[in-house]
Amino acid sequence: MTERSPTPPVPADGQAVAHRFIDIDGMQIFYREAGPRDAPVLLLPHGYPCSSFQYRRLMPALADKWRLLAPDYPGFGLSDTPPVGNFAFDFDAYAAFLQAFCNKLGLDRYGLYLHDYGSQIGLRLAIRRPERVAALIIQNGDIYEDTLGPKYKAIQEFWRDPSPKNRAVLEEAVSEEGFRAEFVGEVPEAQAAQIPPDLWKLHWPLMNTPQRREVSRKLMEGLKQNLEWFPRYQSYLREHQPPALIVWGPNDGYMPEESARAYLRDIPKAELVLTDGGHWLLETHLEQVVPVIRRFLSSAHSH
Repeated sequence: MTERSPTPPVPADGQAVAHRFIDIDGMQIFYREAGPRDAPVLLLPHGYPCSSFQYRRLMPALADKWRLLAPDYPGFGLSDTPPVGNFAFDFDAYAAFLQAFCNKLGLDRYGLYLHDYGSQIGLRLAIRRPERVAALIIQNGDIYEDTLGPKYKAIQEFWRDPSPKNRAVLEEAVSEEGFRAEFVGEVPEAQAAQIPPDLWKLHWPLMNTPQRREVSRKLMEGLKQNLEWFPRYQSYLREHQPPALIVWGPNDGYMPEESARAYLRDIPKAELVLTDGGHWLLETHLEQVVPVIRRFLSSAHSH
């Protein structure tokens, strides 16, 4: 019987995502991290109704060349939900949180992935610290009032008339069925089948507390004040002209194709890539989107 030479141990996956907790202003914050510590940083603020989980597939696909960081906001995902008196739970408070997260991790330059609510929060961070922004990837995040899609109707009704009846519509949206509709409500059946039910089935139990439901509803109500920020987001883009990639799924009742094209008014040199997907492109079109993102980030960081 021949003796086998000992098998060398298999090294750990260099592109694996690490799952960590960090203390930010007394809150236990969960975040995902991948890639070399000394690589260019891509910051991934999440949207609604989600958490850093939405980036779980993108992160390993870029981790060979970039350092990726995706925190769960306070009141979302696996992060703490502090008492209302300790945290404001509005877009400004979340931008301040993102800034504190960057400071804590010593991030002084980063690309920003702008998606859904993360686009509002990320752009507020960019306005606070424009010198830190290396590039923007804009994916289904709206900042142009004249291109808002038909799905805004219920929220706009509430803004016009904040009656109990109109508030009830928003409260119903903050439910497991409401979350499911956000993920699969608008894409063709074949694409909907690619979106894992884990996105709402696992996230809803985390969000189903009285305070977290209230936080979610208040953020929807707060979109009205956010509209007043739209011109500020636009002037930031006009003034600073950050390198930008606009990659979009037009099957989106909140943010149709016009919402993507509107960005070209302020950043005409941005690259625009339209797919046949919807709001959750990283679930349905990851393989098409990753090469585009890699090429863009490589070129943005070489300048």
